[in-house]
Amino acid sequence: MRFVSDGYLQAMQIPLQAGRTITEEDTNASERVLLINETMARTVWPGENPIGQMIKVEGSQGPDRRVVGVVGDVRHIGPEQESGNEVYIPIRQTDNYGSVYLVVRAGIPVSALASSVRGTLRPLAPELGGSEFKTVQQLVDTAVSPRRFVVGLLGGFSAFALILAALGIYAVISYSVTQRTAELGIRMALGASTGDLQARIMLQTLRLAGLGMVIGSIFAWSIGRALGSLLFGVTFTDPATFAGMMVILTGVALLAGYLPSLRVSRIDPIAALRAD
Repeated sequence: MRFVSDGYLQAMQIPLQAGRTITEEDTNASERVLLINETMARTVWPGENPIGQMIKVEGSQGPDRRVVGVVGDVRHIGPEQESGNEVYIPIRQTDNYGSVYLVVRAGIPVSALASSVRGTLRPLAPELGGSEFKTVQQLVDTAVSPRRFVVGLLGGFSAFALILAALGIYAVISYSVTQRTAELGIRMALGASTGDLQARIMLQTLRLAGLGMVIGSIFAWSIGRALGSLLFGVTFTDPATFAGMMVILTGVALLAGYLPSLRVSRIDPIAALRAD
């Protein structure tokens, strides 16, 4: 249960899906009403119109309340936790609540907004503290900070692994070019162009990287379920993520193989044959 005043839904930009929202006319003198979220509408009245239905609120001594609107789900606890069944009760129709929060939406800086709010509320609440103002973004950052740290740590290790992979590919291809100097010299003496030889080296690089990506994708697919609890709005088998990974690794592999392939243009066929 959430006790809210008129204007709260608009300030928090919670969408109204059906019916009407809470207004200043919802007082103790009017019919007792409430709003429900989409999850509750689907759970309690599947396939039916919940508008106009009556609900008995637990712990309430008054009459049943009429459902007058359905609003979108809100993840109040964290981005990964579903909202569950929720009702929004007009605060003007009850005194069964403790402390309350004031929500203000404005287009001015937070510092100026806080000063303006303090000045407006001072005549009503002179003892109001001055350090209890928080932006919604601050609340979101606090909720996701543990997961953000873990994801950042994993991202750092991933970047380090990518650098090691690039250095490894470069070392393998560079060593291969050195070992094949005589062979490349013979091919050039027989008429092979520098571009053809460089293309062969790049193809070798792509084959090596492709094999690694296939093996890595299999392992990533099998152990990715363990990271599911850290993800929000995306699955551990997200095709776009795997496709992006393929593109990045292919680009790194091409760069790592391109640098050794440039050495082909500096090979002297005659010197290579004599050295052999």
